[in-house]
Amino acid sequence: KQWYQRRVAITAGNPVLGESFKCYFDVPGMLDGDQNAPIVKEGPCPWAKSSSSLVFIAEQVSHHPPISAFYVEHPDHNIEVNASIWTKSKFLGLSIGVHMVGDTVLKLLDHDEEYHITFPNGYGRSILTRPWVELGGKCNITCPQTGFNAEIEFLCKPFYGGSRHTLTGSISHVAQSKPFCKLSGEWNNVMFAEFEGGEKEVFVDIHSIPIIKKLCMPISQMGEWESRRLWRHVTKALFDNDVDVASNEKFKIEEHQRDLRKYREETGEVHEQSLFHKEGDNWLFNCPLSKRKGL
Repeated sequence: KQWYQRRVAITAGNPVLGESFKCYFDVPGMLDGDQNAPIVKEGPCPWAKSSSSLVFIAEQVSHHPPISAFYVEHPDHNIEVNASIWTKSKFLGLSIGVHMVGDTVLKLLDHDEEYHITFPNGYGRSILTRPWVELGGKCNITCPQTGFNAEIEFLCKPFYGGSRHTLTGSISHVAQSKPFCKLSGEWNNVMFAEFEGGEKEVFVDIHSIPIIKKLCMPISQMGEWESRRLWRHVTKALFDNDVDVASNEKFKIEEHQRDLRKYREETGEVHEQSLFHKEGDNWLFNCPLSKRKGL
């Protein structure tokens, strides 16, 4: 989503039906993969550098409800992620609460393990003054194959006092009556792990993780429904600090969507997703790494 503010009015540029986004990341420290590997050329980003690149793609697969599906893979490490998410938003005085509905499944293909991950909620605070964002609620990570489970709670800042962006959590196994590891800290700073014997160590230090820029095709080579090309005029106007032009370009995109929706209603035509398909309540990428490798 693209957010922009004029005086006290805030508006959002929501993904449109059929919109997609594709990119990849060259992760430092990983071995150079095969630049001509068929597994890459047949994958979601055939123009990715090599089989050691981390690939991300997404598609807006539904308008009502507004569902976004996304997929991630790393061919050399045999890792793939399928996920879909949609939101329920409501105003909370000077805040906006966003309940995130959906599920993520991370697969470690070499180990035949699946990790099911739920989403916390998001909150936009002080929306009329200096907006800031925080996470709140519980996130669960479970692995049916191993029996391990992690429960993480993102704590919202109290109205008086307290700190922002804190969390607590625990890691347990179905064979044990209590957690063997407890988590604490700030999700955007440093998190700690404390084990049963009382040993405490740094679990994750966000500042020690390098920021890796995503790599995309030039806009001129993108499809018409890819995000950067679709919203390019809105983006340029925002960079130029011209909210009137941005609003006008945004209206054109939304009006085109309304025309397409009206056409489908009149003709009975059904929108077909290009990258994902639905199985039960989940949206799955059409050609995941496991399918291409026969795993």
